[in-house]
Amino acid sequence: MQTTRPRAAIDGYFKISQRGSTVAREVRGGIVTFLTMAYIIVLNPIILLQGEDKYGDLLAGGDFAAISAATALVAGVVTLLMGVVANFPLALATGLGLNAFVTFSIASQMTWADAMGLVVIEGLVILVLVLTGFREAVFNAVPAQLKVAISVGIGLFIALIGLVDAGFVRRTGAGPVPVELGTGGQLQGWPVLVFVIGLALVLGLYVARVRGAILIAIVLTTALAIVVEKLAKVGPTFTDSGEVNPSGWNLNVPAIPTDVVAWPDLQLIGDFSLLGSWENAGVVTVFLFIFTLLLADFFDTLGTMTAIGAEAGLLDEDGNPPHTRRILVVDSLAAVAGGAASVSSNTSYIESASGVAEGARTGLASVVTGLLFLLATFLAPLVTVIPNEAAVPALVLVGFLMMQQVKGIDWDDLEIGIPAFLTIVLMPFTYSISVGIGAGFLSYVFIKLVRRKAGDVHPLMWGVAVLFVLYFAIAPVTDWIG
Repeated sequence: MQTTRPRAAIDGYFKISQRGSTVAREVRGGIVTFLTMAYIIVLNPIILLQGEDKYGDLLAGGDFAAISAATALVAGVVTLLMGVVANFPLALATGLGLNAFVTFSIASQMTWADAMGLVVIEGLVILVLVLTGFREAVFNAVPAQLKVAISVGIGLFIALIGLVDAGFVRRTGAGPVPVELGTGGQLQGWPVLVFVIGLALVLGLYVARVRGAILIAIVLTTALAIVVEKLAKVGPTFTDSGEVNPSGWNLNVPAIPTDVVAWPDLQLIGDFSLLGSWENAGVVTVFLFIFTLLLADFFDTLGTMTAIGAEAGLLDEDGNPPHTRRILVVDSLAAVAGGAASVSSNTSYIESASGVAEGARTGLASVVTGLLFLLATFLAPLVTVIPNEAAVPALVLVGFLMMQQVKGIDWDDLEIGIPAFLTIVLMPFTYSISVGIGAGFLSYVFIKLVRRKAGDVHPLMWGVAVLFVLYFAIAPVTDWIG
């Protein structure tokens, strides 16, 4: 009796049965989501340490472990918050693209503390927009079929991410063709083979309707990768001497860790400055930086939230997920937390779709993912065992699952078909969710204007279209001002 009461309380709070799920599915989904996005614990320090600030200093003095620990800590806290407050199967961590923008565009013109202070300001601005209802109002103003297109585009985008991260698709580096199969049009190296086996495994288990297909595939493929590295001694893509090994592991080199537990270094927590950037870079430049961060963060989350809700079957007839405002509040606080911990803006992760594909439908999955991130602050050596090649096959499968929603778009209606098309193709082609959304919004407004149906466009869509014009023109405007 005492055992069933806590279980019933958990079920009632998270509405597990009501959403057609079980505790086991939620736990499994939370684990899978963590495994597919745990790479950020390693990748975020790599990106943030690629650039120097205005005075030639590296973030945290170049301390990889400190950045990794702070990355995991913030991801754990904000993902837990998403699960408990918003009851939505969505995990958060440092945003890719946003961290690169902070590293290469912002920090180079001020100190790292100043740059992270701008991230805090951006998060606070978004929080105000959420609390006033503006962000939610913009989301509701977007046509339902355009939201579907956003989901489909993100599906193709994350499938491409998986293929690129595994080395199955690579940049050519020369000639008119931007990408190709493997190296020189051929698959080379043991890591790519591990990915192919992992992809075959996850697809086979999924079509055979094996429960826990994605989780089983990741674990088994990781074990295979460890054996392959032990026998073949492949090594990383980028060696310590600066040489490039095109047949190496893309991120983590799989190996049984010598240490399992390591005490986290949290020196970066609170290392930010709210006002220093205004003096170092100037008011106009700072405003443009904040605007760029805000717009990218603003619409990436809207797109991701829609995609996850659609995949989980949680959207209402207008294409909105439950507790939209709560989701957006947590996401805004995550941006603030990322800046306050000096690990860049935290945002919603589309990799959450892998957990949804595993059966997650509630915030309990996010609680599990969050707890694993917190555990990862102590177990970083164990987390880094999973190579990209073992984790990203799940993204390819999820890409297929999200692509199925394309049938919900009326392609005969040019007013929605063309914007939907541009939204879908430009996300993977430009490697940016925001660019795809921006192109879709602008083309939708433009076509309505050409057809003399401007009155059918929601006023907020006009405002967002103007903002996206500024977003796409940010570089020439900055050059003109500077």
